[in-house]
Parts: sequence; C-alpha cells; structure tokens
Amino acid sequence: MKLLFAASECGPYIKTGGLADVIAALPKSLRGMGEDIRVVLPKYRGIPAEYRERMLFVGETRVRVGWREQYCGIESLVEDGVTIYFVDNEYYFGRDGIYGYMDDGERFSFFNRAVLEILPIIDFQPDVLHCHDWHTAMVPLLLEDVYRHNPFYAGIRTVFTIHNLLYQGVYPYEVLVDLLGIHSRYFKADGVEYYGNVNFMKAGIVYADHVTTVSPTYASEIQTGYYGYGLDGLLSAQGSRLSGIVNGIDTKSYNPATDPHLAVKYRSGLNKKTQNKIALQEELNLPVAPHIPLMSMVTRLVDSKGLDLVIRILDELLYYDEIQFVVLGTGDPSYEHWFREAANRYSNKMSAQIRFNEPLSRRFYAGSDLFLMPSKFEPCGISQLIAMRYGSVPIVRETGGLNDTVHAYNEYTGEGNGFSFKDYNAHDMMNTIRRATSIYRMPEHWRKVSKNALSGDYSWSVSAKEYQEIYHQISSR
Repeated sequence: MKLLFAASECGPYIKTGGLADVIAALPKSLRGMGEDIRVVLPKYRGIPAEYRERMLFVGETRVRVGWREQYCGIESLVEDGVTIYFVDNEYYFGRDGIYGYMDDGERFSFFNRAVLEILPIIDFQPDVLHCHDWHTAMVPLLLEDVYRHNPFYAGIRTVFTIHNLLYQGVYPYEVLVDLLGIHSRYFKADGVEYYGNVNFMKAGIVYADHVTTVSPTYASEIQTGYYGYGLDGLLSAQGSRLSGIVNGIDTKSYNPATDPHLAVKYRSGLNKKTQNKIALQEELNLPVAPHIPLMSMVTRLVDSKGLDLVIRILDELLYYDEIQFVVLGTGDPSYEHWFREAANRYSNKMSAQIRFNEPLSRRFYAGSDLFLMPSKFEPCGISQLIAMRYGSVPIVRETGGLNDTVHAYNEYTGEGNGFSFKDYNAHDMMNTIRRATSIYRMPEHWRKVSKNALSGDYSWSVSAKEYQEIYHQISSR
C-alpha cells in the first residue's frame, strides 16, 4: 500500500516527546512489512544542520491561507528506506521553537493544507493518509470539503491517531472559514464546533475513516469524563471506529548490546548492567555503591507526570531508606527548582540533572535498577518500554499504556516485569517503591523480574500489523 504519515515532529530531526519517537519508528516497521511509507513534516529552523544539508529540493507551490497565498517549498531526504518530506515556509516555521506561538492555529492550518497540496508535486497518491494529533487533524475534513471532488484525491482514506487528548487545538471560528477555507456548514455540534470555537482534534475524530489511540486502556479511559477533556461523549459514540494500539520502540536504536553511549554494552547479564550503574554513580558524583538500589526518572518536569506524588514522599524516602535517586529532565520552573534543592539536601543520595541529554538518558536507563513513572495519565508511554529494554525495572501507576505494558511482579509465580499501584496516592506509591526495593534485596526474585523486563518484545512488529490491518480494512470499503 501507499501510506503517508503527516505529523508535527519526528525524531531525530525534531522532537519534544513520544510523538516524535512513534513517527520515527513505526514507518520503518511498515516499510519492513513491504508497505510504501513516507512521512511529511514542517521544516523547522531547529532541525540540525546535519539533516538540513542532506535535504534535496523537490518542488514548490503556493498554499492558500485565507485571502493570502503562502510559499510552500518541498524538500526531502531518505532514512532507512523511508522518504521524509519537509514543508518549507520561513514565515511559519523559521522560529526557535516548534509550539507555543500565538499563531499556532494559523501555522498548522497552513501545514494541513500543504500536506494535501504537495501530493501532486511529489507524485504520490497515498491509499491512506495517517494524521497524528491535533496539528494535522484538519486534513480529513479538508479532504472531505475541499479536495474530494478532484479525481486525484478521490480514493484517499484517512486514519487519525490521538497521542494525547489533553492538547486539542481549540481556536476561534475564524480559523475554519477565514484561514482553512472550509465551509461553515461543518461548524456544528456534530462537526468541529466546540463551545463556540473550532476544535482541530474533534475534526480528526469526526471526519477520519478510522480513529486510533496509543493503548487499549487509554482508548477506554478517554471515553470517561475524567480523561475525556470534553470529548468523552463523542469518543464513546465511535464504537468500532476507535481502536487502542500500544506503541513500540525502535529496538535497533534502543539496544544495550550496541548502544555507543553506554560505559559497557550488554545483552542480559546483570553483572555488566552493574558496571553501567557504577559508571553512572561516578558520572553523577554519587557514592559508588552497587548494592544500593538506584532509582531513576527521565521525564518532562510537568504536573501530568505525577511529580506532586514524588515531592510528597521524596524527603521521607531519602532520609529513611537506603536508596539512590536520579532525575533527568526539564519543564516547569517550580519543579526544576524543587528537584535542584532536594539534590542539594541529599547530595550523597540524589542527583538532579535539569537538562535534556539523549546520551545521558540512555545511561540512566542502563545504570538504574528501578525506573519511576507515576503518571496522572499516560496515553501510552515510551520511557517504561525503553527502561525495560535496558533492564531497569519500572514502577508505574496503572493508567493508560503503563497499565497495558507493565505487569506487577508476583513472587509466587515469578511472573511480571515491574511494580505498579492503582490510586493516585503518594503513600501507595511509597509502599510500591519499598516493595520493589525489598525484592531488589532478594537476588533470586530480582533476577526473575529483571529477566522478565529484559526479555520482553517492545518492538513495533505486533502493533504495526494492527495498523496494517486497519489500513487494508478502510481501503477496501
């Protein structure tokens, strides 16, 4: 099949979170299954020079944005057999960041139309156009209202994936008609209208041929008031049009046996993993103590990641328990400040690296015994999968994809690849951490749970087949 992914970010070119990991890895798996898969992204200023210099000019066109026509250049490069197209417009994308601007509604309105406008120029007529999150969610509606009469676009089907329902792209009515050029008849309760505004995410849900999200548990959660953010009723009405498919990771890139960023490469041996632990303790100026459990977090420092639970119990944990704790990430300045201060108070037990550093993150996964992820909500989660790939046993809250991928260790049966707690409660989390550290001090059980984590299949192979089935299903209608 001919498949085109449209997204706002993709690793390694530009990345703020898990969306970029998905767009980097899933197309490679689909390519390996014989599909003709390509990706289209904005060409941001922040894309590193090493990639920009490899891009080849493909063509150019003009894209209508309201009463104006904007330049749209098309450049491309090929990575692992997958062609990546970059939409070039300095006015919209020649900026230091990629999100958070006052005109994001206009910027991504341009991108949504550009995705469809460039298809004849790149001479690619996809069977399925797969759109990801609100930044590309207007593509199915544009296809329906503006382009479907054109024979070139008549056979294109669409899939829309919700990566995080919290961010919906809600903008004033003028975005619909004045910028996107979509007819006002779609501004209705069962269309894109949302409390008097236009909701990009809602457009993707209503007008795509099929809707997916990134785990079965999250697919159920978003149909409830707590997780649905005002769209729970709409999502509940989708029935079989809504699927939950767990993300995978790029197991070729995330491989402790070949990762060049580690002190010692390893496959399944805990002795070599312990050498990485010692190297990490030395790197972070912590006491070298291989017998003490080392717990890590690699995370955005934002409220949704459960950091208020961590703050509530961390002083008690570090004061009374024999444990080391390390955190890597950036985000809310108040959280950054709190973790820096905590690291100063417990300098012999804790290190706070308030930055993002990809090689260091891999050393965190390889060097830690336990990986903490107590999220308020987590549509799928990538970090727990990477942690298990590197043999760092996860401690998670039972929500979203964490519930689908991490299963509590049972010392009687030897089953389970981590530890979990259900309620969003600090002391439930504390008790789970203490249970995990007690298992750590039982070598026979620790070998079992570590082996279970290390030996899991976290690749895209199973999930890619599920997507492939959806593509074939909607194309045969």
